[in-house]
Amino acid sequence: MDLHNYINYFIISFFTITSPGAAILLAINNAMCYGLKAVFFSTVGNILGLFILSSVAMFGVGALLKSSAIFYIALKIIGAIYLIYLGLKQIYQKRVRFSLKDEPHCQRYSTKEIFIKGFLVAVTNPKPILFFGAIFPLFMDEKKDLVLQFFIMTATFTAISFCSLMFYGYISKSAKSWFFDENKLKIFYRVSGVLFVLMGLGMIFL
Repeated sequence: MDLHNYINYFIISFFTITSPGAAILLAINNAMCYGLKAVFFSTVGNILGLFILSSVAMFGVGALLKSSAIFYIALKIIGAIYLIYLGLKQIYQKRVRFSLKDEPHCQRYSTKEIFIKGFLVAVTNPKPILFFGAIFPLFMDEKKDLVLQFFIMTATFTAISFCSLMFYGYISKSAKSWFFDENKLKIFYRVSGVLFVLMGLGMIFL
C-alpha cells in the first residue's frame, strides 16, 4: 500500500467511524453514568470486536455476506435485537443521580459487563464486515505482503475508533453538570434509549 492509498483509506475510515452510531452513543452513556474508565473498557471491547470483524472479512466472509442474503439477514437481526434490548434498558433505566463530585454516584459497575457490551455492539453489527469486505480490496496491493497491509489497515481503523469513542466520552463527561437535574437525566436516558431502538429497527427495515 502506497502513501496515496493509505491517505485515502484513512479519510474514508475517519468519516465512517466518527459519524454517529451505536458505539458512540454507548460511549456517551458510559461516560455520563460511570466515567471515562468505563468508556475505556467499553472502547477496548469495541475495537476487539472490530478486529475480529476485519479478520473475518479478510478471510472472505465479507464476500459471503454480499452473496448470501440469509446469512446477512440473520446477522442483521441479531444485531438489531441487541440494539433494541439496549434501548429498552435505557428507556426503563431506574432513577440514577449524579453526585456533585467529579465522579457520578452510579460508580459501581462490572468491568466485564461494560467490556462485553462494547464488544457485542461491534461484533453484532454487519456494517463493519461489509465495510472491511468492500474497502480492504480497494486499497490493497496484491504485489505486496497482504497480511502486513491487513494489520496496517486494521490498526488504523481501530486507532481512529479508539480516539473517537474516548473523545465523545470525554466531551460528554465534561458537560456532565447539565445532567445533575433529575428531569434532564431522565430525558437523556429516554432519548438515548429511543435512538438505540431506532437504530435496531433501522437495521431490519432499511
